[in-house]
Amino acid sequence: MSSMKQKHPAAKVTRLPKAGAAPKTVTILGATGSIGSSTADLLRRHPDSYAVEAVTANRDAAALARLARELGARFAAVADQAAYAELKSELSGSGIEAAAGPEAVVEAAQRPAEWVMAAITGAASLAPTLAAAERGAAVALANKECLVCAGALFMRRAAAAGANVLPVDSEHNAIFQALGSGRREDVRRIVLTASGGPFRTFTAEQIRNVTVEQALKHPTWSMGPKVTIDSATLMNKGLELIEAHHLFALPPEELDVVVHPQSIVHGLVEFRDGSVIAQLGSPDMRIPISHCLAWPVRMGTPAARLNLAQVSTLSFEEPDMVRFPALALARRALATGGSAPTILNAANEVAVREFVDKNLGFSGIPALVEATLVAMARRGETSEPQTVEEALAVDHTARRVAADLLPEIAAMAS
Repeated sequence: MSSMKQKHPAAKVTRLPKAGAAPKTVTILGATGSIGSSTADLLRRHPDSYAVEAVTANRDAAALARLARELGARFAAVADQAAYAELKSELSGSGIEAAAGPEAVVEAAQRPAEWVMAAITGAASLAPTLAAAERGAAVALANKECLVCAGALFMRRAAAAGANVLPVDSEHNAIFQALGSGRREDVRRIVLTASGGPFRTFTAEQIRNVTVEQALKHPTWSMGPKVTIDSATLMNKGLELIEAHHLFALPPEELDVVVHPQSIVHGLVEFRDGSVIAQLGSPDMRIPISHCLAWPVRMGTPAARLNLAQVSTLSFEEPDMVRFPALALARRALATGGSAPTILNAANEVAVREFVDKNLGFSGIPALVEATLVAMARRGETSEPQTVEEALAVDHTARRVAADLLPEIAAMAS
């Protein structure tokens, strides 16, 4: 996609069903994760407004079966083939169809739901999320990797199908809301906020000695381990910058990040007249999820009401890209373009897994990512993926290169 500012295709308006009307049909990809669980909580609170078509999970068959039964889903799929027997057994007698394997997850996305929550973590989300978009469904995007791995491809195909891509990440959802205050051509820049993670005040030496247990304790948000580690390195914010570039059709120089420890201001839009419009809210993912679920109207949520008098102080600071080089790497990958963001994401997934498995130190995460970017550039693997297959091929190669570099980087970072 060109970095020039563009208007998105006209949105297809969807509304909360009126009393007596047919409920909106929904599918949850990644139903047993934190985003999927929050989505399910909202569905339970509005049972007459929504009907669940399909739910998926990676391998937790028992949890998926419980959720499928509770929500009355018609189809349930696990990505891991080895979990099929358990899923089928758990769903016995329910009338809910069970399936397994990556192709079954794609099938879940292709089933006739009007609205699809895309909450699968990692590059594995690309094929099913794109499948939902290509049939014109409203896609609530909670997965960064789709746009990081193949953003131009994804947005181009979504636009061609007339699909609405609704941002679920609290920061992108905040920008989505704030952009309604003016014309797109009047936007000067957008600013994503970052909590700074648990090590915001750590010295470089302290950061080098961070443990897995420390990194998994986020000060504000409750998230899965991958996103929590990414938040601790600030890679999460880097991935969000790449995502914002594609979501809002803005060039890199009009995208910024500010550290905001209270996590109350989620995003800001600055217009050319000097006005800055911000979206504020309690740090509860049910707020942005509900905004996408009911869009373009709003629905009630159980989220805590924001009391600014109790919050008392809102503080902001520049991110330190020396202590947190992952953010600088992501900015560089965005500026480089081509396959660099795809490589960045793949290498980061490998690095985070190895850190969680205690095979790599915390400072080794960005070191391994940078080494992989350099190695892939030397191999000439720099072209932007034009198909899903090409994106996945680059992803696969980058993972293999990162794995080959791991022993050297682990030794250097120890």
